[in-house]
Amino acid sequence: MQAKPQTFRVEHTSCRGKASMSPSFKLQCHLILIFLVALRGESRYLELREKGDPDPFLLFSANLKRELAGEQLYHRALRCLDMLSLQGQFTFTADQPQLHCAAFFISEPEEFITIYYDLVSIDCQGGDFLKVFDGWILKGEKFPSSQDHPLPTTERYIDFCESGLSRRSIRSSQNVAMIFFRVHEPGNGFTLTIRRDPNLFPCNVISQTPNGKFTLVVPHQHRNCSFSIIYPVVIKISDLTLGHLNGLQLKKPSAGCGGKGDFVELLGGTGLDPSKMMPLADLCYPFQGPAQMKIGCDNTVVRMVSSGKNINRVTFEYRQLEPYELENPNGNSIQEFCLSGL
Repeated sequence: MQAKPQTFRVEHTSCRGKASMSPSFKLQCHLILIFLVALRGESRYLELREKGDPDPFLLFSANLKRELAGEQLYHRALRCLDMLSLQGQFTFTADQPQLHCAAFFISEPEEFITIYYDLVSIDCQGGDFLKVFDGWILKGEKFPSSQDHPLPTTERYIDFCESGLSRRSIRSSQNVAMIFFRVHEPGNGFTLTIRRDPNLFPCNVISQTPNGKFTLVVPHQHRNCSFSIIYPVVIKISDLTLGHLNGLQLKKPSAGCGGKGDFVELLGGTGLDPSKMMPLADLCYPFQGPAQMKIGCDNTVVRMVSSGKNINRVTFEYRQLEPYELENPNGNSIQEFCLSGL
């Protein structure tokens, strides 16, 4: 006799908000799709849908954007492979056995993501699962990296089949999170509500856009923070403060950038994990810019290492490099270590 799927219902306060995203985010989504193509055959992570299935990124077309009116809660179906940057309620229902599925969630840099279980109807004993990961993981590469995240990797996975409703909601540590799921029986599935909450001191961030400005502040915390831009970009740093106490700027510790002091580094690479990227530049001393660098990598990261003794701050702008700038680099440019795989 086939095992009956477990069904759970959860009541909570409905989320309200606006379904919005940058028009340029579709470019970033297609880059993620390229990452995912490389995962075919690696069932440990996920697998793309078969040929002929709808493009999972069509939902980002301008004509499919939706606005929330008043108290209305945004609803739509969740795909086996999906990416979302909005609040709302999302339902996955299997129409056939779906064995390698994942959904990526992203919010604004100054926001956490909270995932609420509304309804879960899966057969855990039959091999189904629903797991939340605090961050993103692609082909074994994690963001934030193990060096930058406050939790060990094993604690970043929350398995519904193990915890059940003892954790009715799960909040991310940064502006990205994801779920892995497997559902064998057609008709089974789950419903989740996604809400975005304010984050006063954002640390690890993936940018939704190829252009922007951001100030990363680490106040008396012993932690590392990475700001990831999944584009080749020009980075312009306008202000860097390393150490501030009673209105006096402190001198950089003599240990240098490789020691236990406070510093900022620029990284570049083709993957997702900052710890596996190429170090391109170290900024060891405070200054008021501008300092500019062109980085022709698929992924560029501004990473701040903080000892916890000071208030550290870095302000930077970034914009995507034009095709002609990639073909004809000049000035302060880094490209030879970042040959594009696209």
